Amino acid sequence: MSRENVVALPVKERVRQDSEPIATIYRNLGTSSAEQVVTRALGELALTMAGLAAQVRERELQDLARQLRRLQRMSENLGMVSLGLVAGDVRTCLDRGDVTAFSAVWARLVRVAERSLAPDKALLDQTFS
Repeated sequence: MSRENVVALPVKERVRQDSEPIATIYRNLGTSSAEQVVTRALGELALTMAGLAAQVRERELQDLARQLRRLQRMSENLGMVSLGLVAGDVRTCLDRGDVTAFSAVWARLVRVAERSLAPDKALLDQTFS
């Protein structure tokens, strides 16, 4: 195969977020308490993702499905639609024992998590490459 036959495929996907779960937290708790709850939840979500990344790096997969389900629930509770869906997809690949699909979808989960947890919320719902 020559170099002319190789095509780089750019990664383009949207990170979707539903603002209603966060809005509900703010309505129910008020601004000050809601900020604390949401900040704590986002920190816990980031720690969960970091723990998952460490498990995958070390190939310690025995508890991975449970941790992915936890990530999925946390994401859904915060309205992080894309992150929750992709976490579920990774779990499906893991359950099926499909190593190739797991690797590809895991890479997507990492990208989506980075985008979902980015401090610059202007990045959300934008196509990236």
